[in-house]
Amino acid sequence: MNRRTFTKRSLLASAGATLMPRALHIISKRAPFSEIIGHGDFQYGVDREWGNLDPMANPVKNCHEMVQDRFGRLIMITDETKNNILIYDKSGKLLGSWGSTFPNGHGLTLSDEGDDEYLWICDNGFDNNPQVVKTTLEGREVMRLPHPRELGEYGEEDNFYPTETAVAPNGDVYVADGYGSQWILQFSKEGHFIRKFGGRGDGDAQFSTAHGVTVDQRGSGPNTLLITSRGHNAFKRFTMEGEYIETIFLPGAFVCRPVIDDDMLYAGVCWSRLKYLNQTPNSGFVTILDGNNKVVSNPGGTAPEYRNGELQLMLQQEKIFHHCHDVCLDEDKNIYVCQWNAEQTYPIRLVRI
Repeated sequence: MNRRTFTKRSLLASAGATLMPRALHIISKRAPFSEIIGHGDFQYGVDREWGNLDPMANPVKNCHEMVQDRFGRLIMITDETKNNILIYDKSGKLLGSWGSTFPNGHGLTLSDEGDDEYLWICDNGFDNNPQVVKTTLEGREVMRLPHPRELGEYGEEDNFYPTETAVAPNGDVYVADGYGSQWILQFSKEGHFIRKFGGRGDGDAQFSTAHGVTVDQRGSGPNTLLITSRGHNAFKRFTMEGEYIETIFLPGAFVCRPVIDDDMLYAGVCWSRLKYLNQTPNSGFVTILDGNNKVVSNPGGTAPEYRNGELQLMLQQEKIFHHCHDVCLDEDKNIYVCQWNAEQTYPIRLVRI
């Protein structure tokens, strides 16, 4: 029996002597947090101070993405070239930093290759130097993928502003050109180009801001790709060969990359919107979906509501986040939220209640 099941059963017990100590325990668990957000079984205490550093020594512009390595270290990328990579422990203590060559550092993906772990870094290249680079955890460059124009896949007029990568079990690398021409580019583990698919548009197999991509290995079926189409308020599922399968519509939520932990899917919502209007600044939240693609909680946002099986508009409710750009889960199911355009602030930790 897990802790949450035990809590529910205890609260239903009729014996006051049993009920009272458990109720006090729940109160004491929540006492350190003045803010509790989320819904159902996915509620969190808000720790705004986690990870705060001396901005003179370790500044950030935007906290773009974060991953956790096999040693439990939390590795974050920022577009501040004094320290593109910040490495934390789970308490928020800085363990190390490196990097000065990614002025538009954006995407960060961890690749476990058995013998060691590696980082795939996307610099979106708004300064005309887009980069997709594989490094060691210490920052040594291992591989650099070519610009699609060098491959003859882009013309001179096609922009390439990569935002994210995903690495398949066989080592293939998928690059999302989320701020550029909206293609997903597939490379072999050796860096050889295989194919591209998607592109800009409103068709089922097309994208509006293909901001994130991940490999979905849940279930007993074949692996698939989940790809963000932020302008469509959606994730789109594809085969590993680039064939469209389905759209997961998240009305009102301009989502960033999908992050899978166990059977659940988590994502930062960069901003939300009023019905029929464009996105609203400083209106982000976090959204959580179960294995059936049903939204079960929106920490910082409105409670998910379904009518006749259709998910209703989701908006920011609590004014906690500016723009949630990425989330990272630890083994205790705490969520670390990285933000874009949040006045150079450090990540916020959501502690699972």
